[in-house]
Amino acid sequence: MSNFLKSFFSGKAENAEDEKAKNEKKNFEILKYDGLRAQRMGRAEYAIKCFTKALTLDKDFETMGYLSQLYVQTAELDKACEVLKEMTTIEPGIIDTFITLTNVCYMQEAYTEMKDYALKALEIDKDNATAYYLLAKAERGLKEELNAIANLTKALVLKEDFTEARLMRAEVLIDMCQYKEAEEDIEVILQQSSDEESALVLKGKISEATDKAADAEEIYRKVTILNPFNQQAYLALGKLYISQRNLSAAIDVLDEAIEINPDFAAAYHERGRAKLLNGNKEGSIEDMKKALELNPKEEEALNGQFNNQKEEFDNLLGFVH
Repeated sequence: MSNFLKSFFSGKAENAEDEKAKNEKKNFEILKYDGLRAQRMGRAEYAIKCFTKALTLDKDFETMGYLSQLYVQTAELDKACEVLKEMTTIEPGIIDTFITLTNVCYMQEAYTEMKDYALKALEIDKDNATAYYLLAKAERGLKEELNAIANLTKALVLKEDFTEARLMRAEVLIDMCQYKEAEEDIEVILQQSSDEESALVLKGKISEATDKAADAEEIYRKVTILNPFNQQAYLALGKLYISQRNLSAAIDVLDEAIEINPDFAAAYHERGRAKLLNGNKEGSIEDMKKALELNPKEEEALNGQFNNQKEEFDNLLGFVH
């Protein structure tokens, strides 16, 4: 009799556990499905709630991936990193998780962590061109230019038509004043696509740096015609005019850039500089305030520039603050 009772009650306990597991699985699937549906409908906040609740029932790798995407989408980058790091412990051999984590670190400007995760991605696949490219991005952020060049070169050996890597290598070479080598990379890109805007802007910068201002102006103008929404071309042209003390032209170009994109912080910055040099201190103050409002980090740039107008600029900062 005692054995019968023991088996009877243990059987009931097992059935209860099975029932609980089935209910949890069902609830997990409902929450996951609702989250996916909300995500497709653009209801990110509700989707996050669904996925978060679902993950209390089952640490499902796929659902964690969806949640990390939403955190990136909603600019909750710390939370995205937390989820992605947990994913790397659950499935340490999946390179895509490390690639995504590296990209999120880049958005946070956490270049040391970014470099670590790029290296971990390369431990999984030593022939992954994207991982070398991201490693180089981290090294560029850390001011390790020579390492960045070396890893961009590795990326290009693995993937010759890797335009982003070639563009970055040209940018780093320009920063190092290696204009001939940078131009070689730019010409390769332009041979593949003669209207590649980023390559054209870099070509303009090389022309400017090598005392070919007229060529630079022509190139920047060409890009603004190709794409009136290319911010970098307007900014480069405005800076060129400022360097030439053609302040009215600079202000006109930057007016146009701001009209196209009223949230273009760097354009306000440069227009403020042009106005200051042109004697319009009040207009300069307004532009500097707007630049700071749109991009608080702009203050660091402001404090490091206009050295040849230090007295005026010190007064300007006094007004801004």
